[in-house]
Amino acid sequence: MICRQCGTEIADKALVCYRCGRATSELQVRPGPAPTERSRIPAIAALLVLVLGALFMSQAAAGEAPRLVSWVVAGLAAIVLVWQVWRKRR
Repeated sequence: MICRQCGTEIADKALVCYRCGRATSELQVRPGPAPTERSRIPAIAALLVLVLGALFMSQAAAGEAPRLVSWVVAGLAAIVLVWQVWRKRR
């Protein structure tokens, strides 16, 4: 077989020319779009909210923190987790 790009004689079963690197045939399958890189900030924020929630819950159980604060933190943690699950399913 002769390379269409540089004219070098190459093996009949060659996939690319060893001299110029050009493919010997057209692609059968086109590559899909490149995956987009997701931000890690929401996951880190969710983890931070969970840790803060656990700290406030432990203080609330000991009677040191107001109950409203612990419920607000727990609610925020639940909202962030639901949002993360919803984004992954989209």
